[in-house]
Amino acid sequence: MIRTTTGPVPAEAITGTVLAHEHLAVDLRRGPDTTAVLGDEQLLIDELADARQDYDLALVVELSCRGMGGDPVRTDRVARAAGVHAVTATGYYYQAFHPEDLAARGVDEVTASLVQEIREGAPGSGIRPGVLGEIGSHGPEPTDGERVSLLAAGRAAVATGLSVATHAHLGQGGPGQLDLLTSTGLPAERIAIGHQDLCDDGGQHRAIAGAGAYVAFDTVGKASYQSDDVRLRLLLDLIEAGHADRVLLSNDVSRDAYLRVNGGTGYGHVLGTFADRLRSAGVDESTMRLLYRDNALRFLSAPEPES
Repeated sequence: MIRTTTGPVPAEAITGTVLAHEHLAVDLRRGPDTTAVLGDEQLLIDELADARQDYDLALVVELSCRGMGGDPVRTDRVARAAGVHAVTATGYYYQAFHPEDLAARGVDEVTASLVQEIREGAPGSGIRPGVLGEIGSHGPEPTDGERVSLLAAGRAAVATGLSVATHAHLGQGGPGQLDLLTSTGLPAERIAIGHQDLCDDGGQHRAIAGAGAYVAFDTVGKASYQSDDVRLRLLLDLIEAGHADRVLLSNDVSRDAYLRVNGGTGYGHVLGTFADRLRSAGVDESTMRLLYRDNALRFLSAPEPES
């Protein structure tokens, strides 16, 4: 089952493409970028509806967790209006967005809080998260607070059957995140290490995939961070190494400037332009189905939540 904003949906009922890491309700202006917000809902609805029509978009995974301005009600409203499913998330982002006392609260307390939200729904909405993410760290080694957040996410995932998607800032720290999460007893196949398309290290990608975890190429189109030429090279190398079943793809639209109407590449970029480049490079349709649907649904699949 995929735990969507409208309730559990069988994975086989989601027949179209999946965006594995996006934002529909986000406000990161408390951090270093005062423009990092998504405003007009209608613009999001229009773009997602276009992606549904043009690229058979069926599901969006919305990874705005605690401290990121996430809003499950808005996410559900936008997804319904666009005619797609949505999954919401819980957990904590990286240090700059943590409560000041997060490290002091400790792993047990934070775990209990996450488990409660997963089982009872987000406060004020009753919408149950379908994934833990994007659980963050922002350097080669996590801070004390980030360590608490990662360990609590792993424990909450073990307790509830959900999976964990991470934020490895600028591609850094992914192997350490994987080690911390698996130390809680969480199987690697229920972990996705984020922003690995920003890390020009195919050896790291192969090691993460070889351990059984997912390698997220989830900032496709963000040329100011990395060119799609590099992303394409790294992804093709990972596919050639036999790890096509351990890749998640997305755009990570996280501010108004990334929308098409504002000159950005938008939600459809990874599904359209980038997919065309993969096909031109010789990627066959069975592999494309893994990259654009099957992997994400396998990652998200969880037992039906308790009533």
